[in-house]
Amino acid sequence: MIKRQLGASGLEVSALGFGCMGLDFGYATKVSKEEGVTLIRQAADRGVTFFDTAEMYGPFTNEVMVGEALRPIRDQVVIATKFGFDIVEGQSRGFNSRPEHIKAVADASLQRLGIEAIDLFYQHRVDPDVPIEDVAGAVKDLIAAGKVRHFGLSEPGAATVRRAHAVQPVAALQNEYSLWSRGVETNGILAACEELGIGLVCYSPLGKGFLTGAMSKDTKLGEGDFRNNLPRFTPQAMAKNQALVDLLKSIGAQKSATPAQVALAWLLAQKPWIVPIPGTTKLHRLEENLAAADLELNDGDLFEIAQALADLDIEGERYPAHLLATTGR
Repeated sequence: MIKRQLGASGLEVSALGFGCMGLDFGYATKVSKEEGVTLIRQAADRGVTFFDTAEMYGPFTNEVMVGEALRPIRDQVVIATKFGFDIVEGQSRGFNSRPEHIKAVADASLQRLGIEAIDLFYQHRVDPDVPIEDVAGAVKDLIAAGKVRHFGLSEPGAATVRRAHAVQPVAALQNEYSLWSRGVETNGILAACEELGIGLVCYSPLGKGFLTGAMSKDTKLGEGDFRNNLPRFTPQAMAKNQALVDLLKSIGAQKSATPAQVALAWLLAQKPWIVPIPGTTKLHRLEENLAAADLELNDGDLFEIAQALADLDIEGERYPAHLLATTGR
């Protein structure tokens, strides 16, 4: 697996990371801890060095799983986790990025992961009640204490990034970015990353499964699957957005590649400091995703995709209004 640096931070990771959330959180089905540990180790065996989790996933169980899987190879991997919610009795009671809470979360995450330092510590969502300077200052203290190595933000606004970066350099932003979620291209996030030397970690790079071609308007999502609440996963939206999957299939056929591989290769071709973190619960999907690192899209391919995208209107917002309001602040 080729490596990439997340901006100017010096943090080197595999070009494709592994998003661990879906192993036991967010979807209708979960794998057991043992199955999750096995798959994470299989990813590491195949060259993945970058693993993403959060206290919110489970809550807490995902960090335990990731820690158990990666502790034996701790010196070979980069572990990212996140803070920013007030979790009481297994439920989020809203945001909490008060400095004292951030420091308590760091200690708890370190204990669950069973490691001495968090490689990349993201604010999961911007807390409107806590100045970002105070958040950055708390993480700066954690870095000085040796408990955290790098600071990150997830789904912030570009102005917030600049304010945080002035207090403590931001190594990476984690934003949704894919062929059907391209907001970072126009909302100032890509420009801020370029200007400030910040890496961009792309979550949901396969459109939460839709861009793989494995879903259609007839797909029935199970009870408890968070996609049931997303506007893009209504039958009407999936029928309209099938045109994007058809485009990926067409290009894939020319390259002997799958739609998922084309979608990931497109992201990798955008900037050298972009790192997608697809997730999966299946080994064959993991191997399919990782093969995208070897798929080269030339200028002609990228031009063809750009021309086709210009003629496509994506149906549905990526989140319902109340969740969309928590992004870009």
